[in-house]
Amino acid sequence: MKLLDGKVALITGASRGIGKGIAATFVRHGATVAFSYRSSDDKAKALEEELAAQGGTVKGFRSDAAKFDEAQQLVDAVVNEFGTIDILVNNAGITRDNLLMRMSEEQWDEIMEVNLKSCFNLTKAVMRTMLKARSGSIINMSSVVGVKGNAGQSNYAASKAGIIGFSKSVAAELGSRNIRCNAIAPGFIETEMTDALDDKVVQEWREAIPLKRGGSTEDVANLALFLGSDMSAYITGQVINVDGGMLM
Repeated sequence: MKLLDGKVALITGASRGIGKGIAATFVRHGATVAFSYRSSDDKAKALEEELAAQGGTVKGFRSDAAKFDEAQQLVDAVVNEFGTIDILVNNAGITRDNLLMRMSEEQWDEIMEVNLKSCFNLTKAVMRTMLKARSGSIINMSSVVGVKGNAGQSNYAASKAGIIGFSKSVAAELGSRNIRCNAIAPGFIETEMTDALDDKVVQEWREAIPLKRGGSTEDVANLALFLGSDMSAYITGQVINVDGGMLM
């Protein structure tokens, strides 16, 4: 039996990177996957076709997770299409790096809207469905930067630290209804975004990690699979680093 047989998962920001990796892993383990994307219809269609070719049921929904009303409309559309939502993965996120002395108000606000407010929007929108079912798993994507901070990323670090506090609070509020909420804190994960970096810089980062490599999207997706499955039925309110030992 596959770990997510019969479960419906909603993943935000899944057209690339970690979100795409989670979607692919969930499909391989039997989940019906709904995912949201903000801009590229072509990428979303390609992902639908790629995962459907593996035998999965997958559908993309164009929606801005940072918009409160759109989040509710997204959840309503997914429930109307698939009947329920068992797993929510709040993965939508961006960076707008800059030193604090040079950071604009717009760079701060945009990060908070997309990274942190989106978690509030989607979690609030999906609560009624999960409360009715008296079950559910909410997985919020934080970062090791939210755990330890990083120069030039005060906005990003604050948003990801906020996700940790939010996740623990949701876990405390909804635990009595058998709804779990956990956060994943990835470290240096090699994706399309890191492909644009200088090879020497990437190698230096790898050498600074105890496991001597960057993480893959599959490394993160495997933890999301565990947290979304019934194997983690007694785990809630936790922050789990996927960082190769970076923050030991």
